[in-house]
Amino acid sequence: MSLSARLGQFVAELEVDRLPPEVLQKARNCVLNGYGIALGCHTTPYAPVARRAALAMDGELPEGATLLGDGRRTTIAGAMLANAALFHGRAQEDTCGAGHFGTIVLPLLTAMLEVHRLPMDRFLPALIAGYEAGGLLENAYSPCTTPSGLRASPLYGIVAAAAAASRLLALDERQTAAALGNAASFAGGILQSFEDGTDEWRYQVGVAGRLGYVAAQLAAAGSVSAPHAFEGRAGFVPVFARTACDVEALAARLGRDWSIHRVTFKPYPVCAFNQTPVIAALKLRERIGGRIVERLRVRMNPFETGYAGMDATGPFSSLSGTLMSIPFCIANTLCNGTPTVRNMTTYDDPAVNALVERIELVPDESVARLCCGIDATLADGEALSEEQRMTASDYSYDWRTVSGLVRRVGAETDVPGEAFDRIEAFAADPAAARIADVVACFGLPPSAPN
Repeated sequence: MSLSARLGQFVAELEVDRLPPEVLQKARNCVLNGYGIALGCHTTPYAPVARRAALAMDGELPEGATLLGDGRRTTIAGAMLANAALFHGRAQEDTCGAGHFGTIVLPLLTAMLEVHRLPMDRFLPALIAGYEAGGLLENAYSPCTTPSGLRASPLYGIVAAAAAASRLLALDERQTAAALGNAASFAGGILQSFEDGTDEWRYQVGVAGRLGYVAAQLAAAGSVSAPHAFEGRAGFVPVFARTACDVEALAARLGRDWSIHRVTFKPYPVCAFNQTPVIAALKLRERIGGRIVERLRVRMNPFETGYAGMDATGPFSSLSGTLMSIPFCIANTLCNGTPTVRNMTTYDDPAVNALVERIELVPDESVARLCCGIDATLADGEALSEEQRMTASDYSYDWRTVSGLVRRVGAETDVPGEAFDRIEAFAADPAAARIADVVACFGLPPSAPN
């Protein structure tokens, strides 16, 4: 069997009563984090841009899907574009390896449930289908595709979207395989916006979700799709990863090595690769105690230092630039403490900018991914080092920690606690809730400009 056929069978057979309890709980944590962080993104400017574009293309639709935080309705595809930009607004969404599947799958399922009025007991299986299909490929091939300039979120996220949409629509395994084959044909996404500090990446996830939905609807309508879309000579894996696709090895992981367990959460509004440097910098800030830093040497894994935008030193003029830059994130943390969107968008702080210039970024193969070492030389001659060793499990928060995280973000942006109470109730048991309960929560924060 081809990979699309194996994946199609796996996705079509996902049922709540067949899933391990720990997989279901992690999915609930992802739901709480995804909607909770999105609530705290209502002040960011990216969703309004995407709303205007969506309405210009698709228009208002009284019976359509809600533009979250806005109230107007449009097509599922239009809501996907706009709402994904909202979920991605703080860059504090969940991460599966190098992919941000929550920003794709959750907005898509929300819009589909609103419009198609599908059974809510399909919600968690569809969500898990997205993480498993996208995560399987991301884990196997992002070490090849990311260094070549391809962004994991849209590249593998379209597969996640097609899988999630197929499961929510209850497509059979043949149709689901076709949807995944379509997604493989529509995939793409580059990293240059991180190099230039621009905002295309905010909208890539929405486009991936739209195309994943199209892939599933085409399959439902009877499209004929390449059976070897992933492993064929001109298929997804050979073309994007420039390597052979081991179908049997990948298929053997389905239902055993759950990708959703690799999902991590971000305590700060910076790139996933900058979470550990910020933690190290916070500890170092306490030890420095206000003394002057002469210079810093930052040691990190080459996969992270080589990621687009990570070595940028400015001048900065966008949050897209600062949250990616390792030097800026460390300098900002040492000067101002815990990163917030406010201090991450202060581009003319002389102390921060001066310190950025005194930071040397060192790619070091001996430093594991998600780890960091900072060596500081102070003006008084003292040398301080801070080693921060982290693994994905350190960021795989339980329910209580996720709840505290999203409420902290909400407090920063004046989201009323009631919104989080209601999101928690939904995430705890989606099958017994209504998607309207989630949509209503996004009308509770203070209004932001459209």
